[in-house]
Amino acid sequence: MARPQRVYEAWKGNNKFLFGGRLIFGPDAKSLILSVSLIVVPVLVFCAFVARHLRHHFAAYNAGYAIPVVALLFMIYVLVLLLITSAQDPGIVPRAAHPPEEEFSYGNALSGGTPGRLQFPRVKEVMVNGMLVKVKYCDTCMIYRPPRCSHCSICNNCVERFDHHCPWVGQCIGQRNYQYFFMFVSSSTLLCIYVFAMSALSIKFLMDEGYPTVWKAFKHSPASLGLLIYCFIALWFVGGLTGFHLYLISTNQTTYENFRYRSDSRPNIYNQGCLNNFLEVFCSKTKPSKHKFRAYAQGEVRPPTVSFGRDVEEEPVGGPRSKVEDDLEIGSDLLKISQRRNYADVEMGGRLSNEMEVIGGAKFVTGSEPHIPAVGSDVRVRHSSWDRRSGNWDMSSDVLTRSASDVIERSVFAAEAAHPSQAETQ
Repeated sequence: MARPQRVYEAWKGNNKFLFGGRLIFGPDAKSLILSVSLIVVPVLVFCAFVARHLRHHFAAYNAGYAIPVVALLFMIYVLVLLLITSAQDPGIVPRAAHPPEEEFSYGNALSGGTPGRLQFPRVKEVMVNGMLVKVKYCDTCMIYRPPRCSHCSICNNCVERFDHHCPWVGQCIGQRNYQYFFMFVSSSTLLCIYVFAMSALSIKFLMDEGYPTVWKAFKHSPASLGLLIYCFIALWFVGGLTGFHLYLISTNQTTYENFRYRSDSRPNIYNQGCLNNFLEVFCSKTKPSKHKFRAYAQGEVRPPTVSFGRDVEEEPVGGPRSKVEDDLEIGSDLLKISQRRNYADVEMGGRLSNEMEVIGGAKFVTGSEPHIPAVGSDVRVRHSSWDRRSGNWDMSSDVLTRSASDVIERSVFAAEAAHPSQAETQ
């Protein structure tokens, strides 16, 4: 017997898991190696070639030893924030097994739709802070995305309060890890400033000790020159990113919203004032993940089916005749549904009526109106039978008509094969 799969083993997104589903990364998690190298290597160079010379200039109370210790502790702190940001669920919204059944509706001519077509709205409106906000339907996750949620094409997941997908941390930045992402970026900025300041101080001490020009001091300590250049360039990136996200937090925006709706004049309904916006990001409790990655995965849920007003009872297998009768009943049901839904297609209805007259002797049983065209477990809704028209998902009744014709033809052939003597006598 095969071992049941856990959630992370049957995961449909592009994420990568480590330690039995305890850590979740994005598909580009290998970029973490580069990010860690850009943090660790400069700090180690600083401690080995710059900080050890500075400790002699702070001989009192051996204060000079604090310079490399502070750098190492700062580096560890930044790496921990990087790991927390990249190795946790950013706020992935669970997928649905099938489209929301309660949103299905049949079109009518008065509302501008096609009579008899199964319609599925692509956009609906929800109330947020007293204002209507449009939320879109996600084809991949088969859900209506919550406000401020977006689908990440890299991770292939819908993420709550989606900010952006950061290649440097190899993970989406969303509701559950945005706080740690900002702390990581701002702490990296402070680390760059610290190393830059200490390297500049080392050059000043060299100029006071017998290297009167800056060029001679740089030749004596090329590590200080390299660190100054590196930190200066890095500050433009992490420093600028820190300032940009400070602006986003103060106005309660996300990077995605800022770039997408920058040209729109719509008001920001999420802005609660600068102080409350900062409190929301840094003082609110992180919501628990909506996924238990180590739990056992549930069985695949079949799309919902709707009864046609009668219970299909199981019959003992009594030869091909019982199979023919079942097929004729299914075919007659599908035919009746098709005729009721397809008001305009008169010719098609006439052709199917002639086919039914040839069979004869079959008992037609009609039922109640279906919401989803399906019979038992043999006929089910398939997404490939749907098309997008006027912002809706439409399913034509021609699908039902063709299904009825196919079932009827198979039933005729099966009946002739089962009773060849009767066919020859006729």
